[in-house]
Amino acid sequence: MYPLLSNLHHQATGNFFLIAGPCVIEDSLSPLAIAEKILDITTRLEIPFIFKASYKKANRTRIDSFTGIGDIAGLEILATIREKLHIPVITDIHNEADAEMSAPYVDIVQIPAFLCRQTSLLEAAAKTGLCVNIKKGQFLAPEAMSHAIEKVKHYGNNNIMLTERGTTFGYQDLVVDFRGVTEMRKNHVPVVVDITHSLQRPNQPCGVSGGNPEMIETIGRAAVAVKCDGIFMETHPNPAIAKSDGANMLPLDKAESLLRTLLKIHKAAV
Repeated sequence: MYPLLSNLHHQATGNFFLIAGPCVIEDSLSPLAIAEKILDITTRLEIPFIFKASYKKANRTRIDSFTGIGDIAGLEILATIREKLHIPVITDIHNEADAEMSAPYVDIVQIPAFLCRQTSLLEAAAKTGLCVNIKKGQFLAPEAMSHAIEKVKHYGNNNIMLTERGTTFGYQDLVVDFRGVTEMRKNHVPVVVDITHSLQRPNQPCGVSGGNPEMIETIGRAAVAVKCDGIFMETHPNPAIAKSDGANMLPLDKAESLLRTLLKIHKAAV
């Protein structure tokens, strides 16, 4: 277990931590290159870094959408990144079997927002013994996340994070209510703000989510100003050709500038 995972509660007195990477493992080479680039930036900026990528995408809208390169192949790439770069890694799980299969390869399992009330999934995640990051459902009030926390704790795991990723606003938009960051921190767990998924424009008629990436910095600025513990963002060298969620990703070459800006605001807000 990496020291970072046991120290997340204390990040408010230092820099925020960063969860970042591509949406999904697209191939065998690019994830490591992306992780190396982000690690170089975060090391220089003294920002604790957790690499994120889904080894599979089980919640795509269209049947012909890319879902991954194979479960074990994707998980092995995550494990390689962890071992080569000595950083923790996080991935999504969607059912109980996913929890058991992914546990040996990662340090944090992530519960997708749509599944945050799924008791059997939370139980399986808790029983991995890993840190569990629960994304707040787009349909839930921040106060309701206390019940998801209690489910994980009930099964013997107190190593929990919550992530805000926007609330449904009509059929095809999301809005972030930053009061929720303060509300969810009352649970005494780290609270992360996802500054890219919160800018999705879901449920498009074409079956591919849109996005509003020009507002990533705006959401990020607000997130650190209200003293979130961590920032979550998906990034890719060329979002236009990303195989998932490209419409709301941050171009990788803009990551350092954004993080420098957020650090300034974070230090002023503490």
